[in-house]
Amino acid sequence: MTARITALDTYDIRFPTSRELDGSDAMNPDPDYSAAYVVLRTDDPDGPEGHGFTFTIGRGNDVQVAAINALREHVVGRDVEALCADPGTLNRDLIGDSQLRWLGPEKGVMHMAIGAVVNAVWDLAAKRAGKPLWLLLADAEPEWLVSQVDFRYLTDALTEAEALELLRRGREGRAEREALLRERGYPAYTTSPGWLGYSDEKLARLAREALADGFTQIKLKVGADLSDDIRRCRVARETIGPDIRMALDANQRWSVTEAIEWTKALSEFDPYWIEEPTSPDDVLGHATVRRAVAPIKVATGEHVQNRIVFKQLLQAGAIDVLQLDSARVGGVNENLAILLLAARFGVPVCPHAGGVGLCELVQHLSMFDYLALSGTTEDRVIEFVDHLHEHFLVPVTIEAGHYTAPLAPGFSAQMHEESITAYRFPDGEFWTADALPKGPTQA
Repeated sequence: MTARITALDTYDIRFPTSRELDGSDAMNPDPDYSAAYVVLRTDDPDGPEGHGFTFTIGRGNDVQVAAINALREHVVGRDVEALCADPGTLNRDLIGDSQLRWLGPEKGVMHMAIGAVVNAVWDLAAKRAGKPLWLLLADAEPEWLVSQVDFRYLTDALTEAEALELLRRGREGRAEREALLRERGYPAYTTSPGWLGYSDEKLARLAREALADGFTQIKLKVGADLSDDIRRCRVARETIGPDIRMALDANQRWSVTEAIEWTKALSEFDPYWIEEPTSPDDVLGHATVRRAVAPIKVATGEHVQNRIVFKQLLQAGAIDVLQLDSARVGGVNENLAILLLAARFGVPVCPHAGGVGLCELVQHLSMFDYLALSGTTEDRVIEFVDHLHEHFLVPVTIEAGHYTAPLAPGFSAQMHEESITAYRFPDGEFWTADALPKGPTQA
């Protein structure tokens, strides 16, 4: 009997990270890391489920869950084997719903909801194949990978024929790279020391720990107060020394002119890149900043809403580093397009992973890129944030400043049932207890 998708279940999962200022930056001072979480269930009693999510920072997670729920009719009842054999069909159907598309198109809450569902399908497909997603993608034939990409609006920069050639060339030497990946892992950098709400003492302590853990790049949040940024950058540079890369992240805080002036004011600390210096939609603004602050690199991508804006950033020569996000765009299919665009323009990809579960997901995309597309880790690092990994069945593992290659089948997206039960908002065990009146000693 053919197995079918029988349910699309959603959960509003929130973690109280704002209480320790974990994740704080110039634009988001009080983030509660959250996941609009989806589970695809089937009528195969022995088969796996598909898990996916998109990331938010608290309020509004319920809106994101509602958007995922709006996609249920497109998914429930689908043939599991056909769905896993061609996730691109569902991707195109979800994006092609004209009434939901009107809310975008291909941007915002609905597009992120599509990404959560599509990622859950890829998790299901990888589990059924018995492979981690990075290996499923790396083993796939180039022609099939090209069939998974929506080339609408891209062909002035990347054609199907060009993409196919990139993937065919990318397979050369794959066996040697896979052996290295399994042995050494993929390079990482850490943002854990650099949250804006941390004291100087905590920044310095965490920076020292990062060096001891083998990281060769850290990142600091900047953009709220210039004198504070100068002081914090000085503390960080004195702690890590001259040879460790230090990236800066303004989280879209500045206008173009402010970005140039502020970055130049911090240039004495030798920043490797300035991240999100202005609005993620301002392609020409990024290009202006890049020209003005060179040789400091310009990086962006975590809030870029789709492959078309990435295409424009690359065409305009607006960025030195492309920071794709596993849960901002329309899932694995669109991120394949973005990786192909980056390869076409020769721009390194250093994914954003500052959020619950994002490290778990994005490692798969970078490892596929290394094995079967770009073929290099030169100037490429995946962000690592040491928060909330314990809530996942297959948490990321860092050794000597590298992500170790996950070997469990799937997309590493599945949370423990106990975590879902405890942190479901507003009626999970944690939030129910948190709402109880506090006694004098608890206040």
